[in-house]
This record gives sequence, C-alpha cells and structure tokens, in this order.
Amino acid sequence: MTPVLVFGWAAAFVGTVLGIPQVVRLVRTRSVEGVSLAAWQVILGLNVGWLVHGFLIRQLNMIVPNGLGMIVTLAILRLVARERRRPLLRTLLPGLAIGGVMIAVDLAFGSATYGAFAVIPAVFANIGQSIELVRAPRVWGVSPAFLFGAVLNQALWLSWGLLVADPGTIISAAVTGAITLFNLVWWGLRMAGLRPLPLEAVSRVEEWWGRRSSASAAASVGLGDAPEPADAMPSQGPVVPGVIAEAQPDAD
Repeated sequence: MTPVLVFGWAAAFVGTVLGIPQVVRLVRTRSVEGVSLAAWQVILGLNVGWLVHGFLIRQLNMIVPNGLGMIVTLAILRLVARERRRPLLRTLLPGLAIGGVMIAVDLAFGSATYGAFAVIPAVFANIGQSIELVRAPRVWGVSPAFLFGAVLNQALWLSWGLLVADPGTIISAAVTGAITLFNLVWWGLRMAGLRPLPLEAVSRVEEWWGRRSSASAAASVGLGDAPEPADAMPSQGPVVPGVIAEAQPDAD
C-alpha cells in the first residue's frame, strides 16, 4: 500500500468518526444544550463543498468521509432543529448556501483558489471552539479525545495533500490544523489552571451571525420575518471538524 493510500484513508477514517460521539450524545440525552447551531451549519457547508471537490479531483478517500460526514451533520442539525422547534429547511439553508458558494469557487477558479476560500468557513467553525476555550468559566464539557482527533485529522489531510500535490487540501489543512492545535494546547492550559479571558466583543458577533443566517434563510424560502437569532456559540466545549462542544455533564 502506497503512502498516498495510507494517509488518504487514515484521514478519511478519522474524519468520518469525529462527529459520531456527538450524535450518540444527542440521541441519548435529548439535550442540545452546549451545541453550536451556527458551527454545525458551517460544517454542513464544508461537507458539501469538500464532497464535490473530491468528485472533481477523483479522490474516493475524500468523497467517502465527506459523504458520510454530511449524513452525520444532517442528523445533528435535524435533532437540534427538533429540540429548538426550528423549521428544518430554515436550519439547513445557511449550510447549503455555504456549500453552494464553495462549489462555485472550485468550478470557476480551480483547486488552489478553492483551498484558500475553503479556509474561511473552516476557520469560522473551528474558531468558535477557540473562543469558548478562552472565555468559558469551565471547559469540563470539552472532550480532549475530540480535540486530539481534530488535530490528527488535519495533520493526515495535510500529509495527503502534500503527497498528491493538491493545493486546495494543503492550504485548508494547514490553516485549520493550526487552529485545532491551538485548541488542544489551550485546553491543556485551562485544565492546568489558566483563568478565562473576557471577550465581550464576541457576543455581538454571535448575535450578528444568528440574525444574518435566520434572515437569509427566511428570504430564501419566502417566510417573511426572520425568526429569533440562533443560540450563541456553546459556553462549554466543541465541535467540528474541530468544532462541537459536548454539553456540560448533568450534576447528579
């Protein structure tokens, strides 16, 4: 087996299983507390964009994990929409719109430009976890295994991208990998006793994203007034492909 196959399928496997614990937790607890709707909407867009990119460059190890990852993401968004009593279509539209834009950039400008552009939503999804690790009073809900898995996943994709000389994958994995590594290191510092830092401006950005995504979805489906803003980024722990925060364990 060649190094390309080893790194490619290793990255595919790690990327595929990353979201499964979150689905299991949502089904088991029926609680979406601590889950960032905005982050998972962005992840849906990333799943769609990278799935199509995999078809364009004819790489099965990119098609399989993003196809399966999209199924996991859809399941999470459906559970979140149900528990928060949000219309499913309105919940999915922002992510589908992001995916559509990514596909358009890939088709119009090629892999290198696509990789640079794909960094934007990937950074947004992962930076939400960074913010919570910096400002949250406690980080008990953050899974260290998930954080480590996110770093490993990006390292594997970066190695694969270098081997096959795909600039899109190299650019995206390098930038996203740096953020996931920061998350892992900062989690360790917080668990070692580092105190949280106040980030007051973040709340205004989160409110803006909630209003923006809701208004865009409402306009797209002709539903009139936009609903109330989506919940802000989780105050405990992450998600996605570096980004979802598990809910704080119940105190029995």
